[in-house]
Amino acid sequence: MNAILALADGKIFRGRGFGAIGEAVGEVVFNTSMTGYQEILTDPSYCGQMVAMTYPEIGNVGVNPEDVESRKPFVEGFVVKEYWDIPSNFRARQSLHAYLEENGIPGIQGIDTRELVRHIRERGAVNAVIAHGTDDSADTLVDKAKAAPPMEGRDLVAAVTCKEPYQWEQGCWTLEGGYTAPKQAPTRKVVAYDFGIKHNILRNLVDSGCEVRVVPADTPASEVLALDPDGVFLSNGPGDPAAAAYAAAHVRDLVGKKPIFGICLGHQILGLALGGTTYKLKFGHHGGNQPVMDLTTRKVEITSQNHGFAVDVGSLAGSAELTHINLNDETVEGLSHRDVPVFSVQYHPEASPGPSDANYLFGRFVDMIDGSR
Repeated sequence: MNAILALADGKIFRGRGFGAIGEAVGEVVFNTSMTGYQEILTDPSYCGQMVAMTYPEIGNVGVNPEDVESRKPFVEGFVVKEYWDIPSNFRARQSLHAYLEENGIPGIQGIDTRELVRHIRERGAVNAVIAHGTDDSADTLVDKAKAAPPMEGRDLVAAVTCKEPYQWEQGCWTLEGGYTAPKQAPTRKVVAYDFGIKHNILRNLVDSGCEVRVVPADTPASEVLALDPDGVFLSNGPGDPAAAAYAAAHVRDLVGKKPIFGICLGHQILGLALGGTTYKLKFGHHGGNQPVMDLTTRKVEITSQNHGFAVDVGSLAGSAELTHINLNDETVEGLSHRDVPVFSVQYHPEASPGPSDANYLFGRFVDMIDGSR
């Protein structure tokens, strides 16, 4: 079936549809990962966005039930150069086309993704429409993209967070045994705010010796403190951090009372809670090859990232210090508080799909908890 990708700035790409037949609207961003499209699709941080993969061949490893990172895929649409419908992977249980179709997500293939990425890098991330077999003109689709709400000012956390608290007990995956149970009884209690949390974050916390209680994004600090945790975790998630002002208010009430570790949106919300500000990046960081320097060790790690906003380090003068920077554009990748046990990073140390250079940060969080007892 013929398909169109129409950008709000008037750029048109024509290709072939796959996945669910229909129409999708969202901000189109590109991801530079070579593997892990299933984990990308199910990352709640992509709510409200359509993902274009820069790797040319997508679909060749199929889809399996073990590699999902949340309860369902949250992307609005999927854009690839060449879709491969016949999986070649012993773990595959269905094709990517069938998975997208099952979850109501339209895709488009056969477009020049190199041209699309170059366009986004020059013009910035932009709203777009994917339409399959439509009678609408290209101009009509462009108008639909223009009418879609911008990412700035959108609180998308409410759309992805859990509705009720729950306990998480599953550890990380191994080829020999699949997902594991804790090797020993947990010795630390952690409350994790779900702003759109990835499962592999929870698994890493479990494997670090933590009993993990996940709570909705709007849980007041008083309810978290009533659980008497040894530490508090702030998760990744979608949308504009400034639009989730309630989350920053709750975190502000926890600073100095419990050790806190934040990742991605959790890092941005912590920055807001400390009195800072955030801003939208031109096209964001999405992929598994972002170089970051840990300023405390001067070591460089290759990181997995997915974010369109950043913390303004200048706005935090006096309350926090810069711990990590992005070596591509020198944006903030990590913060710590000067006086209380609090730190955060903009990237994803839980990897999934990878790389795992920054996995040590879970150990740093555990050490912080133990040192604060």
